[in-house]
Amino acid sequence: MHGQSPYVLDKTEKADMFRWYVINTYSGHENKVKTNLEHRIMSMNQAPRFRRVVVPTEQVIETKEGQKVQTEKRVLPGYVLVNMDMTDEAWTVVKNTPGVTGFVGAGAKPVPLAQTEVDRILHTGRDGADRPRAQVEYSLGESVKVTSGPLSDFDGEVVDVNADQQKLKVLVDIFERQVPVELTFDQVKKLD
Repeated sequence: MHGQSPYVLDKTEKADMFRWYVINTYSGHENKVKTNLEHRIMSMNQAPRFRRVVVPTEQVIETKEGQKVQTEKRVLPGYVLVNMDMTDEAWTVVKNTPGVTGFVGAGAKPVPLAQTEVDRILHTGRDGADRPRAQVEYSLGESVKVTSGPLSDFDGEVVDVNADQQKLKVLVDIFERQVPVELTFDQVKKLD
């Protein structure tokens, strides 16, 4: 056993308090920890103490070779969120799950997340976070080739990146002059 739980229920606290806690895991093992923890919760009859185990992810649009591809990226690599009623038994179930390195908190006592943090991480707020975010693959000074539009096959240098609107400003050599042109991510490709 890994010692006694540092979390002792205060008499003023309600016994049925489901809060979100963050667990540290080995990076890249988040999904395995989620599966292991869910299995342990069931096998140790702790289901009433747990509501959700979440590996926070977001949909990201990447542009690869001129094609937009939607992928899922982990928002917090190395962390898993758990909505649970923190009791000694529940603490032990999580703490002894393979791949879990501990709870996030001050000292040995796990600190619950504020609801605003939970909303932001899980994108449950109303700020358009359901929309997939563009993954910026272009950087300033990078050379690109225009793949569509009137300037197709021209090369240029990236001088501005607007990830929110998925646009680039590219200096293109036209008639021996550098002309700034605004293009979308899918109108250019990187030069190898």
